[in-house]
Amino acid sequence: MIGSLCVFCGSNSGADPIYANVARDFGALLAKSNIALVYGGGHVGLMGIVADAVLAGGGKAIGVIPRMLWNREVGHRNLTELHIVETMHERKAMMASLSDAFVALPGGLGTLEEIFEVWTWAQLGIHRKPLGFLDANGFYAPLLDFLDRAVDAGFIRAQHRSMATVDVDPRSLLRRMSEYQPPVVEKWISDKLSS
Repeated sequence: MIGSLCVFCGSNSGADPIYANVARDFGALLAKSNIALVYGGGHVGLMGIVADAVLAGGGKAIGVIPRMLWNREVGHRNLTELHIVETMHERKAMMASLSDAFVALPGGLGTLEEIFEVWTWAQLGIHRKPLGFLDANGFYAPLLDFLDRAVDAGFIRAQHRSMATVDVDPRSLLRRMSEYQPPVVEKWISDKLSS
């Protein structure tokens, strides 16, 4: 069961209003599902939209933001909980520790870096939490095609590619992630270390 979900998403709203609508709907769904939001603590872009929707629905929103961003006044001041940390590394570590699962909504470089880091951690067996992409408006389709190409080229193992749940429907994504059974990665790691 997912009690808290870390959402990675854009600090911008995107050019198409569909992205803001998806973030708003996803936040409302989290509140309705009694799943606490864990996110980067901003009030701007999709980050702010999803947090505001969670709060408007009576849900719990937990933000983790580095002091440098807080000082630039991009932090959300009405969250259920707000943690101000010193570095981006602390931010990501705390977000991961507070979360039962991870989802990427549309976003830019930071969003990609964050979801790929937790995916890499899952590949290495550092955690066994589900992760997924809400592929709103086909936003992630080209990236996922590239990852399939990396599997075909021998750079990503199929078992690791399959760790990410991808769906266009938020309810289906949450349901599938709650049913996720992580693959055993210890054998892969021990084989790699012994070769």
